[in-house]
This record gives sequence, structure tokens and C-alpha cells, in this order.
Amino acid sequence: MNTLVILITSAFVLGLLARRLGLPPLVGFLAAGFAVNALGVEPGEMLGEVAHLGVLVLLFTVGMKVRLKNVLRPEVWGVAVIHLAITGSALAVGINLALGLPWRTAALVGIALAFSSTVVAAKMLEAKQELRAFHGRVAIGILIVQDLAAVAILSTMGGHAPSPWALGLLGLPLLRPLIHRLLDWSGHEELLVLCGMVLAVTLGGAGFEYLGLSEELGALVFGALLADHTRERELADALWGIKEFFLVAFFLEIGLTGLPAFDSLSFGLVTVALLPLKAILFSAVLLAFKLRARSSFLTGLSLASYSEFGLIVAQLAVRNGLLPQFWLVHLAVTVALSFMLVAPIHRLAHGLYERLAPRLTRFERSCRHPDDEPVSLGSATIAIFGMGRLGAGAYDYLRQRGELVAGLDSDPARVQRHLGEGRRVVYADAEDPGFWQRLNLTGIRAVMLALPDLDSKMFAVRHLRKAGYRGLITATNIYPEEVGEILGAGCTTTYNYFEEAGVGFAEHTRQALHAEKPSENI
Repeated sequence: MNTLVILITSAFVLGLLARRLGLPPLVGFLAAGFAVNALGVEPGEMLGEVAHLGVLVLLFTVGMKVRLKNVLRPEVWGVAVIHLAITGSALAVGINLALGLPWRTAALVGIALAFSSTVVAAKMLEAKQELRAFHGRVAIGILIVQDLAAVAILSTMGGHAPSPWALGLLGLPLLRPLIHRLLDWSGHEELLVLCGMVLAVTLGGAGFEYLGLSEELGALVFGALLADHTRERELADALWGIKEFFLVAFFLEIGLTGLPAFDSLSFGLVTVALLPLKAILFSAVLLAFKLRARSSFLTGLSLASYSEFGLIVAQLAVRNGLLPQFWLVHLAVTVALSFMLVAPIHRLAHGLYERLAPRLTRFERSCRHPDDEPVSLGSATIAIFGMGRLGAGAYDYLRQRGELVAGLDSDPARVQRHLGEGRRVVYADAEDPGFWQRLNLTGIRAVMLALPDLDSKMFAVRHLRKAGYRGLITATNIYPEEVGEILGAGCTTTYNYFEEAGVGFAEHTRQALHAEKPSENI
């Protein structure tokens, strides 16, 4: 119990200090791990179990925002393979020449350092609401390909080969309706949280491990099976607090791996100095795949850190006699330092790009990736964001009265359905900061926000105003306390969702009442 008190208190104190210094709290958590290690505190096995749960739940929630078609795109798997090959080879040669390690060992360490941290990248993108942004989707897709490569490498380097039964996982998409039904049956309270944990930890984590595959990959895959579910966001919100608490244990565990002696610190500082080259290579390859300079820069920066997978590789190499024990400490320090460097810089990513944009845009290709093309709303004068039942009803009402309307929605399946029904709807994610830079608002006199949650509406309002739009913005609200926040963000006016529904219902009833024949009133 005393150990638990020390860990929680030190994580809070140093995490709070990091926040006050303008750094992400995770930097404080890592520092807390090193500090507790210096005091000689033994964390025990429980911390590792909690940390592992945090990683699984994080990747499960990330998976819920993943679309398989995004992973299969050339700019995802192509960039992942090219970057792994170039970075792994260069690091292996450098380590062999500088440290005199055997080629097999140097190659093992080099490829381990070529991977990017899934946990840190997902955490940073999630904190800035950029998981669904184009660069966020590309970054997560590349990380998924890296995870698949990690499974193969562990198998060939002495790890456990996947079971032949693992081929049966190709049929997982057929179970999607059953998994969706399971989520529906779970309701909205504690069973919803437990359902998410069972899918992430039991079926995804333990299930994949039993088949000889990565537990992390399993959690991500099961999350992806819920990507199109209408309650995906509700489940993610329900798991949010659990995930954040468990991840504190993950960062503490990294710091507790070992005390950074001079040799470990020297190795870590030299390798961390190479991180800009890692990010630059990502950006260069992405530019070659026709991405804009902005998307390439933000993706490269998200993937710049070294991966916790390096520690897994080191453990395997030590167990097989390929590396001395001290390499675990070397790589732990390297990974921790990369987290400490990349996390604060990532918070300044958009400002850094604005400064470097004149130089970086010169490297853009003349033809752009389709997802990076400007978004035009044609001759429309009214734009409706969020084409659910509310947005679709507003669209039809305005079009019947002669208005030129365009709808925008972040669900590709919903967009296709509306197009099939004759509505003009384009794919757009209102939570993608890059989208607002590509949106052409010429001719738009009014914007209606029928988005489902308060954060999305406020995000959209702020970026509309930042993009220079000075026209009418209307939005719905559910609770009275939301009105001030929405108006304060720059919205022109807001309407209570339930009150307006009640007014419409009453008007419909009144018209039906007066339309009745007198004989029917007797």
C-alpha cells in the first residue's frame, strides 16, 4: 500500500509541475518513475498489469476511430514499409560501426528504434482532437502496419510464431453484427464499460495472445470492429477516465525500468538527437506520396518518438543471449527521453508549421492526394454540418423552400446514403483542423451546426471564425449551460434541441387539429 501511495502522489505532484511549466503531464509521470526508482522503491507486478491494461484500452479506443480502407492506402502501408527499411538499415549500420556490435544484434536494435510509439502518438493526437484529421488517420494507419511488422519480427527473432488458428481471424468482420448487438444489449451504464473492457482485454488482448499475436494489435482490431457503430463515441467517453488513469502507470513503468547511468544517458542523448532526421524522413516520403506539406509535417512529427516496442525487443534479445542486461536500461532511457522531447514539441506543431510553411511548401508535388484537395460547396448558400436525422430534416425543409443547400458529414457510409437519396452531401470531418483550411466558404451566407456534441460544435465555430467566415452561424444546444459556451465561441445564435422539437410537434398537431372536418369533432 505504501508503494502505491508513493507512486500515485509522485505522479500527481510531478505531473502537476509539468503542466505548470507548459509541458504535457506525461513528462512529469516519466520523471516520477525515475525519481521513485532513485529512492529504491520496488513497484511490484501490479504496476505492470495496470500499465498493460492502459495500453490495451487506449489502442481499443483508437481502433474505434480507424477505417480499414485507410490502412490499405499506399500512403499508409507504402510509407510504413519504406521508412522501416531505410531507418532500420541506417541505424543498424551506425550501431555496428560505432559500438562494434555483431550485425545480427545491431540489426535487431536498429529495427527496434525504427518503430514509432503507438501509445504516445495516439495520446498526443487524441489530446488535440486530431485522431480523425487526415494526418491523424495516416499516422494511426502507419502505426498499425508497424504493429503487424512487429509481430513478424518477434516471430523470426526467437519470439512465438503465430498459431495456425490465427488465420481464422480473417473471418472477424463476419462477427461484427454480433459484436454490435452485444454493445447494444449492454445499455448505458456500468455494463457498457465492462463490455468495452471485455472486448479490449479479453477478446482482443488475451484472444490474440492465445493465437500467438500481439495483444496490442488485438485490442486495436476489436476497436476497429466498432468503428461504424452509432454508440462508438459513447463507449469511448465511458472508458476515458479508466484509460487515463491506467496510462499513468504505463509512463511510470517506463521511468522505473532502470536508473540512467552515464553510459545509458549518453546513448540516449545521441539517439534522441537523431529524432529530427526520423521525422524529416517520414515527411519526405509522405510528400512523395502526394500529401501536402502540412499533412506530411504533422504526420512526421506525430511519429518521431521511439517506441516502447524497443523495450520488448531488448527483453527478447537479453533472454536469448543476444544483448547484455544493461541494454534494457539504455533503451528505456532512450524511449523516455524521446517521449520527453516529442510530447512538448507536438503541442507546438501547428505554430511550427506556420513558420516553416514557406520553405516546406516548395517540396509539394503538383498533383495532390484526393483527401488533401480543397473542399468546394459549389453554388450553395447554406451549409449544414452533421447529416443525421436533424441535419437531413433541416436540409429537406430548406431545399423545398428553394434554398441552395450543401450537407457535410464525417461518416462515409452516411454520405453515400444521402447521395443515393438525391441530397448534395460531401465528406468532411468538422474536428479536422486541416479541413477548415481547405474549405471554400465563398457564397455561404449561413452555417448550421447539427453536430452531436458540444465540443464538436465549439471546435467548428472557432475554426469557422478563424478561417475568416463572418456570416450567420446557428447551432443546437441540449442543456441551458451550453448556450453561453457556444455563443462565447463565436456562434450567432443557438436553439434548444428539445424545445424546438416540442414547438415543431405542437405546430404539427395544431395544423392537424384545424384540418379536421366538423363532423369528426362531434
